[in-house]
Amino acid sequence: MIRYQRKDGVHLTATLYLPPSYDCSKEGPLPCLFWAYPLEFKSKDAAGQVHGSPNEFPHISSTSPLLWLTRRQEFAILYRPTIPIIGEDDEEANDRYVEQLIASAEAAVEEVIRLGVAHPNKIALAGHSYGASMTAILMVHTSHLFSCGIARAGAYNRTLTPFGFQHEVRTFWEATTSYVEVSPFMSANKIKKPILLIHGEEDNNSGTLIMQVGKLMSYSSGRQGSEHFCLGYIKRQAASNGDFVIVGDNIVGTVVELSSVSCSAITTVKELSP
Repeated sequence: MIRYQRKDGVHLTATLYLPPSYDCSKEGPLPCLFWAYPLEFKSKDAAGQVHGSPNEFPHISSTSPLLWLTRRQEFAILYRPTIPIIGEDDEEANDRYVEQLIASAEAAVEEVIRLGVAHPNKIALAGHSYGASMTAILMVHTSHLFSCGIARAGAYNRTLTPFGFQHEVRTFWEATTSYVEVSPFMSANKIKKPILLIHGEEDNNSGTLIMQVGKLMSYSSGRQGSEHFCLGYIKRQAASNGDFVIVGDNIVGTVVELSSVSCSAITTVKELSP
């Protein structure tokens, strides 16, 4: 477990996993995968509390990012770096969502680079559901931090959920500015790095319907981007949880490689029926 601070003084933590027998002084920095999910708090003190323990055994599921530790090409994994979104007193957390998201991402990137374990040009960002939305937003605003993103089952246009989302209780008409700012679809033209979009075809979660990824894909098609519908992998589950794909070794490079298809813009995966 590592501890660090973002620029407003909020204490942050993350679990850093490294390959067995890795020595950064001898082998140098590694490609690094961030797996994150933002959480909301009402105070800096609450946001800075440590969750979990470095003495816990890791739980590795079939979709765990820790599986990247077993790959032929070694990776560092920054697992669940805290991404607190704080709304103190009468302030709503989402009123400064993007600002705090960027500050937390910058602090995490700076820390793994300072430790010498992550290559500055080979850091990938990934997340599921609300973490996928976070990934897309950061790909809009922080192309200088991340080489690519992986967004699984996310929502990218909050005007499609106008009566609230996550812990946001205000409607679109009550908080129009916040809804627009947390919708990466509204700024899709600023996505300059590759982003892999993964979504279950039968996802019936009202907050992450398949149309969410479809709208973002439509933008890429309209600007003649290099999007691809990749159908050549075995279906595991068509709902929002449990989807996975295996991507190429250069996921943290300048392209995303999926099923031998190199993509330079926005990529999505559509599942086959059983």
